[in-house]
Amino acid sequence: MSTPVEKIKERLNIVDLLGTYLKLEKAGKNMKARCPFHNEKTPSFFVSPDRDSYYCFGCGKKGDIFTFVQEFEGVDFFGALKMLAERTGVVLERGNFDKKDDKEAIFNALEAATQFFESNLPKSSSAQKYLEKRGLTEKTIKDWRIGFVSDDWRTLYDYLSARKFTDSEIEQAGLIKRNETRQDSFYDRFRGRIMFPIRDSVGRVVGFSGRILPENDDGKSAKYLNSPETAVFNKSRLLYGFDLAKLAIKKFDYAVIVEGQMDIIMCHQAGFQNVVATSGTALTPEHLTLLRRISNRVIMAFDADKAGFNAATKAWQLALSLGMEVKIAEFKEGKDPAEVILGTEGKEKFKEALKESMHIIDFYLSKILSEGLDERKLGKEIQEKLLPFLALIESSIEKSHWVKKIADKCHISEVAIWEDLKKVKVEASPTGAETKSPAFRETATVGKIDSIEKRILGIINWQEKDSEKIIDIKMTKERVKEIIGEEDFKKWQRVTEQVLNEATFEAEQYYEKKKLQGVLDELLMELEKEYITKELAKAKTPQEQNDLIKRLAKLK
Repeated sequence: MSTPVEKIKERLNIVDLLGTYLKLEKAGKNMKARCPFHNEKTPSFFVSPDRDSYYCFGCGKKGDIFTFVQEFEGVDFFGALKMLAERTGVVLERGNFDKKDDKEAIFNALEAATQFFESNLPKSSSAQKYLEKRGLTEKTIKDWRIGFVSDDWRTLYDYLSARKFTDSEIEQAGLIKRNETRQDSFYDRFRGRIMFPIRDSVGRVVGFSGRILPENDDGKSAKYLNSPETAVFNKSRLLYGFDLAKLAIKKFDYAVIVEGQMDIIMCHQAGFQNVVATSGTALTPEHLTLLRRISNRVIMAFDADKAGFNAATKAWQLALSLGMEVKIAEFKEGKDPAEVILGTEGKEKFKEALKESMHIIDFYLSKILSEGLDERKLGKEIQEKLLPFLALIESSIEKSHWVKKIADKCHISEVAIWEDLKKVKVEASPTGAETKSPAFRETATVGKIDSIEKRILGIINWQEKDSEKIIDIKMTKERVKEIIGEEDFKKWQRVTEQVLNEATFEAEQYYEKKKLQGVLDELLMELEKEYITKELAKAKTPQEQNDLIKRLAKLK
């Protein structure tokens, strides 16, 4: 009898599944795409229908449909199993799970709590009036599974206990707390709050955010209370609404990031489906990595008040450091997205703000120029507020574009801006993630070069052993030596037999012989681009930088 895993693989091939996540292109008998697990411009992610597997030449990620869903969606094996079972119509029985590794009891407790909160909402006229006042429709409340819990000490605990959940399971789900004076006694973590379930990327409830009712707000309690970190809930890795937004983000090729439950729910209600929100934490590298797998473009639509503005500033720095395109949607009069959508012009005003969103550099430049500063103060503002953002942009060509624009707009020489830009120290980000300082960028570039060199080496070794050679091996080696230099070329040829065999095997498996010369030409061009970029990181004068940028431009 077939296992659920075998049944799923029989019904769903890897190309069909990955095609819903990535833009796949034909590459001989295989398919290729840009890897979703690391940043790249040239496709190095190959999918083999025959082997029912994928492999990335750039970062080494490999596996089958289950490992892909786990990596991409950020879920455990059981989350991937459930998601693919639902997609293929495979029925999962309780015996399908290994209890020792199973988190099912926690997920079941959270699902039962969600149903309990949902059933309580109609019993609270105050909660219903609050949601109605905020503009939520009945359909929206149902779709987002919004609920309510009364201001009592043990209602949820009693409900779950009556359904045979143990104290340990309820506590591990983050739903109750131990009494400090009586360790064998528990009370509900959430009381007197409107409850917003937080779901993982495959739609399972993993935690909650509870909004205190205005009538229960004594000024001492937190307005929003979130679930604690648990085995299934990590707020630094989860984006609220991601499960509902991911398809729209892929479709429109950009994500809108807002703060708070009401902002994102109102956006989705108004038809803006590619919107996500953070849940009780600042934007983290994990959040942005999750988004970057679908789209490299983000629009920040944070609150226009000072706190929101400062929070957004930190997020902008982080996104830029990861090589993302960052734009800002500005809302006037201190309004947040939910208030804008509820305003007289409704969703049209929000749509206009997205349409007129500005690149972060343009945004800051226009802010600085609007202040009407004298020449000395203008230069100081550029140096202190704008150049730190510019330093985080990885592309040298893009950086050169912004230097020229700033110089033209502010009547400052490009040479002066380049000199000041070299002095900018890119420190660790406010969230604790290391940003891409020049040294970090150089290391990252070398890593990418290694992957390209490995692919070229594999092709050469494959062709040297092949009786029907497609490429000119001697000329290819000379071209590599010309690009990377004599010393690096010697090191390149002294790789271990294991690395050489691995590279050769990969080349034979994933490259179509008749198209090999075209693939090789593309790899050599990418190798030259990366070595020029490496030299650019070390360039000491604006003239050297400009010469290298011109060389890069010819290769685009």
